[in-house]
Amino acid sequence: MPEFEPIVGRYCTVLIDGVAHRVHVEEAGRGVQLLCLHTAGADSRQYRHLMNDAAVTGRFRVVAFDLPYHGRSTPPDGWWLAKYRLTTASYLAMVRAVWLALGLERPVILGCSMGGAIVLKIAAEHQDELTGIIGLESAAYAPGRYNEFLHHPAIHGGELAASYTYGLNAPSSPEPCRRENWWYYSQSGPGVYQGDVYFYSLDWDARDDLKRIDTSRCKVALLTGEYDYSCTPEMSAAVKAAIPGALFTIMKGIGHFPMVENYPVFRPYLAAALDHVAG
Repeated sequence: MPEFEPIVGRYCTVLIDGVAHRVHVEEAGRGVQLLCLHTAGADSRQYRHLMNDAAVTGRFRVVAFDLPYHGRSTPPDGWWLAKYRLTTASYLAMVRAVWLALGLERPVILGCSMGGAIVLKIAAEHQDELTGIIGLESAAYAPGRYNEFLHHPAIHGGELAASYTYGLNAPSSPEPCRRENWWYYSQSGPGVYQGDVYFYSLDWDARDDLKRIDTSRCKVALLTGEYDYSCTPEMSAAVKAAIPGALFTIMKGIGHFPMVENYPVFRPYLAAALDHVAG
């Protein structure tokens, strides 16, 4: 018999703003519920190292899902009739719908990049229903990333997104791990990465929302890689400055994708953040 990993994946139908979506969800472990949000144009496979870490799954029920249009989830019926554009409102609705459909109670929500952005909005809107948030590469405002070449008939969108994001890894991160993330990005559906960047770069601005986050009600930990030039340490430091009581750490030897590009280096930073938000 093969040695199976502890990760179990399933599909469920989730109503998001009244529309049915077939969503892929995977999980491992038991304990405090930890909901993980993947990056733009990718999917929850980015968290496979975390979900195979017994030190985490021994304390946490780790749950990750692919957003609609991403990975193993499918777009809603009629998706071909409209251009995919993620917004702050639709992103929040997606996460909230999956969270409620799975019956998660006072979870810790961890997100990276655009996921690290939306956790700030989730905390501002729903902090009394959370144990805490962990923002990986979290920015409250990140203009300048969007361009039309991200979805262009003369350009291979999968290779463009994969190769662009490859440059966001730390140079010291292992090549197989950087290439693993490249592969996930190369499989993104046409226009999905651009639609996500639309949210992250054009629609997203949480600078006023930060003022509503109360860390006595919802713990906050922020982790940003020293090599990240998409969400720089300075951008995350500005988030920390606006949230009294938030923990902020710059991760040495890490870029924009800590959970997949170099999990062994990321692991102690993650452990400290989990201790901070969940005790």
